[in-house]
Parts: sequence; structure tokens; C-alpha cells
Amino acid sequence: MAVLENVEPKKVFQFFEEICRIPHGTFDTKRISDYCVSFAKERGLEVIQDEVNNVIIKKPGTAGYEDCEPVILQGHIDMVCEKTADSAHDFKTDGLELYIEDGYLKAKDTTLGGDDGIAVAMAMAVLDSDDIPHPPIEALFTVDEEVGMGGADAVDLSLLRGRKLINMDSETEGILTTGCAGGIRYEVSLPIRKEKVSGDKITIRVHGLLGGHSGMEIHKQRGNASKMMGRLLYRLAKEVPFHLVCINGGTKDNVITPDADAEILVEPGKEQEVLAVVDEMKKIWTEEFMGEEPGLQADAAVSQGAECEAMDQDSAKHVIAYLLLCPNGCQEYSRKIEGVVETSLNLGILETKEDCVRMIHQIRSSVETRKYQLQEQLEQCVKAVGGEGTITNEYPAWQYDPDSGLRQIMADTYKELYGKEPVIAVIHAGLECGLFLGKRPDLDCVSFGPDVIDVHSVNEALNLASTQRVWEHLKAILKNCR
Repeated sequence: MAVLENVEPKKVFQFFEEICRIPHGTFDTKRISDYCVSFAKERGLEVIQDEVNNVIIKKPGTAGYEDCEPVILQGHIDMVCEKTADSAHDFKTDGLELYIEDGYLKAKDTTLGGDDGIAVAMAMAVLDSDDIPHPPIEALFTVDEEVGMGGADAVDLSLLRGRKLINMDSETEGILTTGCAGGIRYEVSLPIRKEKVSGDKITIRVHGLLGGHSGMEIHKQRGNASKMMGRLLYRLAKEVPFHLVCINGGTKDNVITPDADAEILVEPGKEQEVLAVVDEMKKIWTEEFMGEEPGLQADAAVSQGAECEAMDQDSAKHVIAYLLLCPNGCQEYSRKIEGVVETSLNLGILETKEDCVRMIHQIRSSVETRKYQLQEQLEQCVKAVGGEGTITNEYPAWQYDPDSGLRQIMADTYKELYGKEPVIAVIHAGLECGLFLGKRPDLDCVSFGPDVIDVHSVNEALNLASTQRVWEHLKAILKNCR
């Protein structure tokens, strides 16, 4: 029996569970795209699949709505693939192992892909329905949103007639999102020279941090394991001479790094001094986080008599200095909207290659000039240690539209259902609406969705009751879009 067979709304969760059976990480979207195409063809619906695997599915309006302007239902079909350190899950071949706990849907030891599989599932439930009043529907499923919004950048919006676009990629019920930050993906390369050295190898780990979405949860000031490892190594260098073999942390630029590790070589007999520094840093961090990183661990494992290539001292100093100096986290809060982050950045990927240490930062800001200010700050940091930095991707902010008719329909509908006004907000995370509006300035975009917590982490969870309510809201919105 399917895990979600008896969970309401049944159609929505039927399709979500089918989606979860198909591997669909970013840049691995052909199978999920083909599934969407097959879904449309089985129901006799018009379908377009482009060369990057975006899918558009069109359904005529129901009785009385045939001549209404189409409504675009939009979500992305890729997910962030994160798993626990001890998980054997293979995102290339394995479906997700779903389970329900305390009213939330989760995936065992992995991300859930509620961001944004639940949007696709709700759109499919509308497309599959024969009892939901609605205008013509144009469902737009984009790919590779999680790394650079490649699908939104490539899609041909001239294929769509609708002006009202409902993006279902928000993660807090009761909030209508009407603007978002723009972003820059900034890649850093620090050249390294290596030399053959010997000594006792010690593997240092900083792990067990909460991580999370680098836009939606950056204001929570969660620890970034890569930055913390740089601080630890800087502290260690003051106490114990060592050779840095490698340093690695994180796999996604839009995820706050939960784990990082470094391998070092030390003279025999220095192991206890290293362990003492690691233990000291763990105590410092425990105090600094004040219980808000309950899983935080910092530890080290010693192996005797290793001989290998390590970075020379200048290379290691430059890497550690950059990790210590580069800005990270919240930088500016909005001067107009209380409590909203304006500008931030996240060091999401840190990896040692053969001839360099590679790092990727995700910069976000709702103010274009602030975005470039941070990029320039990083540029100066990397130049100071002899490295290079490159902008590898960029997307625009989505500016608030004071005259949005769709926002009014969605707000009025929410009040009709629940007797209260929704929150109208702009968010710090990036959404595809900014790219859509760059192609089609005539679009009227609003984003909403059910409660999804700890997005982009192994603790990701979708609130089942919230999904039911948002589904009812969506149906009522479509009924009111005449």
C-alpha cells in the first residue's frame, strides 16, 4: 500500500508519491519530465516538452469558463538532493522512502523534495480533475531551478497565453509572496601547490549542524560548517604546526553547509594537542550557538604513519585566510520591511581539487547594487590570497507590483475561506518569477504554498494539514478567476 493512499487531498498526494518514486535531482530531470509528458498524453491534454526538459501542459476551461483568460500554474520539477552521512541512498537510482510523523510527511535520511514537488502534484490534480471549476489551465513545470534557475531562463513564454501566473514554490501557508531577491553564483578558485610530507594523519570533522535553505533560513544564523572549519584551522595553526592535505564541505551552493572535514598531517606526538584544540572549539561553539545547533559535533580521528601530498604552507595559509575573511550570512536587513533580510551570502561548496581549492558562494539581495557590492567584496578577498573569482550565474530580483489583480483575487479568496487577511510579503529566497517577468513584463505573478520546514536539509518536512488547506485555497482561487 502506498504511504499516502489515504491522506487527503488524495489526488494531490497520489501524484506527489509518484513523483517521489522517480529520481529528479537538479540536472537529472529527463525521467521526471517524461513522466509529466506521459501524464498529459494519457489524459488527451496538449503538451510541449522543450529541449532542456521544461514541460507545458494545457487544459481547456470548464463549463462557463471556456472563454476566460488562462491561468498559469507553475512549479519546478527538480529537487535538492541531500542525505545523512550514513545513508546508502542513491539519488540517481532510488526513489524516496516516505513516512508520516506527527502530521508531517518526511523522507528517511534524505531531503523530501516538497520544494517543489508539491506544486507539481497540485497542478496535476487540477489537470486530472473533472469536478473543479477553472479557467483554461497552462501548467508550467520548469527544470534546474535549484542551481541557477536554468529552466526558467530557457523557457519560451510566448507559448503561454495567460497573464496570471501562480507560482507554488513558497513554503509558508497564509503568506502571498509578491517579490523576491535576485542572486549571483560566485565561484572562487584558490591555486595550491603540493609537496610530499609525512606524519600522523588526523581527520577533523565539524558536523551535525542543522543546515537548511540559504535564502529562506539565512536569518536563523545557523552555523556554516565550512566557515567554522576555517576558524578551527586558524586557531589550530597558532598551537600546532600541521600540513593541510585537503578540506571539503557542502555539495549545494543554496544549502547552509551542515558538515565539513579536513585532513592534516602532524608530527608524531602532537595528536593530543590537536584533539585538545578541536574539543575547545566545540565548547566555544556550543556556548555561542546557545542551544540552537543541538546536533553540533566537532571531532577528530587519528591514523599513524601517513605519507602523502599536502598543500605547501603558503597555499594552506591562503585557504585558511580566505575562509576566515570571506563574509557569510546576513549582511543587511530591509530598511522598509521589518524583519526581512535584504542582502546575504552563503558559502555552499568547498572542495579540494588537484591544483586548487574551489568554493561557491550564493549571493542574494533585493537591491541590485548591494548584490554587486558583496561580489566585489568577495573579489577583493580572493585577490588578496592570490585566487580568482567568477560570476557563473545570475538572476534578477522580482519587484513588488502595487497593482496586481491576481494578488487581490488570492487575498480576497483567502479571507472568504478563513475570515482573515493573508500576509503580503517579499522574501529573501530566489524565485523564478523574476526571470519570467524579464521575458514577459505583462505577467501578474504571485507565489504561495503549504508549510514546508527545513527545506534543502535532511529534516525537510511537509505539513499535511497545511497542504489540504492550500489545496482548498487553490481550488477557490481558480473558481474566482473569471
